[in-house]
Amino acid sequence: MRNIKRSFVLLLVFFCLLWWFTDQTEWSAIPNFFGWRALLMQFSGVLGIGVMSVAMVLAVRPVVFEPYLGGLDKMYRLHKWLGISGLIIALSHWLLSEAPKWLVGLGLLERPVRGARASLPDDVVQQFFLSQRSLAEGIGKWAFYAAVILMVLALVKRFPYRHFFKTHRLLAVTYLALVWHSVILLKFDYWSGPLGPVMAVLMAAGCIASVMVLFRRVAAGRQVVGEVAAVRYHEALNVMEVDIACKGRWAGHQSGQFAFLTLHEEEGPHPYTISSTWEDDGRITFIIKALGDYTRTLPERVQIGDVVKLEGPYGQFNFQGRQKRQIWIGGGIGITPFISRMKELVRKSDGKTIDLFHTTTVYDPHAIGLLENDAKAAKVRLHVLWDERDGRLNAARITELVPGWKDADIWFCGPAGFGQALKKDLIAMGFSENRFHQELFEMR
Repeated sequence: MRNIKRSFVLLLVFFCLLWWFTDQTEWSAIPNFFGWRALLMQFSGVLGIGVMSVAMVLAVRPVVFEPYLGGLDKMYRLHKWLGISGLIIALSHWLLSEAPKWLVGLGLLERPVRGARASLPDDVVQQFFLSQRSLAEGIGKWAFYAAVILMVLALVKRFPYRHFFKTHRLLAVTYLALVWHSVILLKFDYWSGPLGPVMAVLMAAGCIASVMVLFRRVAAGRQVVGEVAAVRYHEALNVMEVDIACKGRWAGHQSGQFAFLTLHEEEGPHPYTISSTWEDDGRITFIIKALGDYTRTLPERVQIGDVVKLEGPYGQFNFQGRQKRQIWIGGGIGITPFISRMKELVRKSDGKTIDLFHTTTVYDPHAIGLLENDAKAAKVRLHVLWDERDGRLNAARITELVPGWKDADIWFCGPAGFGQALKKDLIAMGFSENRFHQELFEMR
């Protein structure tokens, strides 16, 4: 989280400073409200299209940024923050444009006296930009309205995912319209300053990303077709295991990584943690818990022989760290990456001392037995906590059961609120925040 918070703040500061160094307006010489309005509209326009461009680039899942941002799950969190901030900035930009007109109409603000019409510049490019201003303003206004609706739908969790992944793609169209709006209405002098080249590169990258989204070319080189080879349903846990046999060349994966799995085209790709180790045999296993309307239907809908699509792998939940001791915490279905890692450790031990805490609301003897076998084979010390019998896991219990906990790396996968509460309590007890690794498995 620290990396994405830092990246978010640095991006905002970067765009602000870039605009400040470029704009040469003497603030003390601004004559009236409308002068300030013009200045702030340029500033909000630069800031808005800047953050939207970065958000658009992140939407195509560029794996090159994963090591710096902590994985695609963190990258999507940054994408979401940038999208929300872009919406707020765009709303401010729109209000700066429209509110003065309302105030003039109500007689609360006096319309400025128009001076003599300025002569056309000699530069043909600038003449073209001036001739397109009215069109660009209209396009920008309607694109803003559309973007507001689409972003609000994206934030409403009750809006079905199968509709979300389709409508969210339309934001690429609104972005392209807003780029045209920004290019035409950006103060012409800005293009020759420090701001111009940076904005040109960012908007060009954003446009390329938009075209990739619209033509469904996102991560096309990381996709492979597969077939359902086996299905196992654990009724007590409401969990289904699905084995996929890849028909194309899967690049391989590390334990703890996830992939986007499309079981039904109309539902689109869903992210699931990979629960199997890669043995270069083209087989991948996913453990899927019924958590929503769609996943509850999978036991009836998924059949052996179904053709599916895989995309990935993604994620930096890779159990790498300098500490000789590790503490793993898997809440509910969050146990999945640890199952994969234990199977990998059986093949190649990393020599670390590991304690695994698995908390569950439902105790299934068969599933726990499989987990105990994996832990024994990997030489992992397993702690199973059944909520009804043992109560909820907390920081005090972890520190009591694990000697040397302050010198460990902690890897957490489970409900986000649960992880944040544990992290907060452990930090208060002296644990280093940098060694608490949490997967933010929310792609919306």
